[in-house]
Amino acid sequence: MQPFRIQVPDPELDDLRSRLLATRWPEAETEPGWAQGVPLEWLRDLVAHWTDGYDWREREARLNTFPQVLAPVDGLSIHAVHLRSPHPNAVPLVLTHGWPGSFAEYLAVAGPLVDPPAHGGDAADAVHVVIPSLPGYAFSSKPEVAGWGVERVADAWVELMGALGYPRFAAAGSDWGTSISAAIGERHPEHVLALTLIPPLVSPDPATMDQLTDQESRAISDLREREADGSAYSGVHQTRPQTIGYALVDSPVGTAAWIAESGGRGATRAPTATHCATTCSTW
Repeated sequence: MQPFRIQVPDPELDDLRSRLLATRWPEAETEPGWAQGVPLEWLRDLVAHWTDGYDWREREARLNTFPQVLAPVDGLSIHAVHLRSPHPNAVPLVLTHGWPGSFAEYLAVAGPLVDPPAHGGDAADAVHVVIPSLPGYAFSSKPEVAGWGVERVADAWVELMGALGYPRFAAAGSDWGTSISAAIGERHPEHVLALTLIPPLVSPDPATMDQLTDQESRAISDLREREADGSAYSGVHQTRPQTIGYALVDSPVGTAAWIAESGGRGATRAPTATHCATTCSTW
């Protein structure tokens, strides 16, 4: 296990800017809003901000204020933020992000979790925070073989936490982090102190579908609409990831559009640019 600092070489940043400036833009959508995907002017605005308004070096320096490590886990090099609490009874907690996201999305809560009294809280609630980057995300290495699903990542997190000195810990996450945290609880209950899942993954009992509340019925209706009208990216991820990979690796604007479509819809420019910069190690 080695300490780690983010240091993106200048030539990589220069290449990124050149690619952004040389973007070949498609024609505009023929329907208003997001009905056909990411609107052209919305993405142009984002890319203009990414090119000339977003300061990666400032963000890099801010990210480096958090102690980070690279840990060998199951044949991969896993990147993680690791913050130890100064409070003696702190509970270890692993926070897992999802797609499209990165370790950066949890940094705003890391300080209050590690040192609650410094933020108006109670020392009894303190935790040691570990925020790993999923395999292939940010600065974790990419798997070179198939099989790195939810269960294998869950196993890897148990190994990572043990290597950091935490044989028993709490787990929380969102999106894929929900599934991975739940899998830790299912596969390694002896290591788990508690789970927090955002959102919790649960389905109604089919035998009680005619007894749903109005809120539950709306939630199921919204989910079905999302599956029918807003999950094309997920189908491609599941069935033809290699094919879409050529476009995403070659084009940072393609990556930005893909991230915006699959999770950043309606997001402000700066957070979306941060996701572009830290979600995948390509950009």
